[in-house]
Amino acid sequence: MQASVNRNMNDMLTRVWENLIGRLDGPIHFRLIIQPAIAAILATLAGLKDARGGRPAFFWAVVTTPGRRRELVQEGWKDVGKVFIVAIVLDSIYQLIVHRGVYGLELLITATVLAIVPYILVRGPVNRLARLFSSGKQSAPPGKEAAATASQPALQAGKPLLRPNENNPEQKPGN
Repeated sequence: MQASVNRNMNDMLTRVWENLIGRLDGPIHFRLIIQPAIAAILATLAGLKDARGGRPAFFWAVVTTPGRRRELVQEGWKDVGKVFIVAIVLDSIYQLIVHRGVYGLELLITATVLAIVPYILVRGPVNRLARLFSSGKQSAPPGKEAAATASQPALQAGKPLLRPNENNPEQKPGN
């Protein structure tokens, strides 16, 4: 009995792996580039908004602030949820064309890799880089968001993220 269960699990994992690799050159493979790119664009916009608000990196905040975790996950889902749904729909179409059926585990793995992983990997570093370049120093540690916002006037709404070079006479503040 145990050997049969192990063999079935092994067969399933082998099929999942082979089917995931087969997506690289199958029909509608363009989605493997488009969907992560869209997720990265959305994450960049959210990371810049986080930087302007003086908030800590997204994933770090989700992990370290259990009181705000639900709110942060909902905010992230609002950004990346549509890309995730499109990934599910397109992968379902792909599976119906290639496999004549839909495999749920593969569907969830593919949609997660194409939408959620790029979003998480991009949003936090964009926040940190925007804060670093806009203030010329490291971003504030978590919990110091209000002080960071007050000391970083370039991050306030309506102001550019990068300060003009004061040593360059051609580039004056306000231009």
